[in-house]
Amino acid sequence: MDKCPYCNILNDDEHEVIISNDICTYSLLKEQEIKGAGIIVPKQHRETVFDLTEDEWIATYQLLHEVKLYLDEKYNPDGYNVGWNCGQVGGQHVFHSHLHVIPRYANEIMAGKGIRYLFKNNQKFG
Repeated sequence: MDKCPYCNILNDDEHEVIISNDICTYSLLKEQEIKGAGIIVPKQHRETVFDLTEDEWIATYQLLHEVKLYLDEKYNPDGYNVGWNCGQVGGQHVFHSHLHVIPRYANEIMAGKGIRYLFKNNQKFG
């Protein structure tokens, strides 16, 4: 998958890999609107979450808990949005499975609103 940006995320100028295991990685966008927002990506190309192997599910689950500890320590968020987008109609723009992990903060303009509210209303987090 030469053109898949997440197949080469370790060499990507837009992401910083923070935590990794043998099967998947967690990375942050270098330029991000929400402190600590990142993605967990399997190292093997899988188009959607439905294509993950059992081992990839387990590794993602384990990494998600490590990521939460990291984010709690580094950013001290007040909540989280965690989710997958599957298929173009489901909002997926990069067709390599990736789990969004988005810390949320009480002092945000959008505090108390889910991520869908943000996108439906074209709001900024500011």
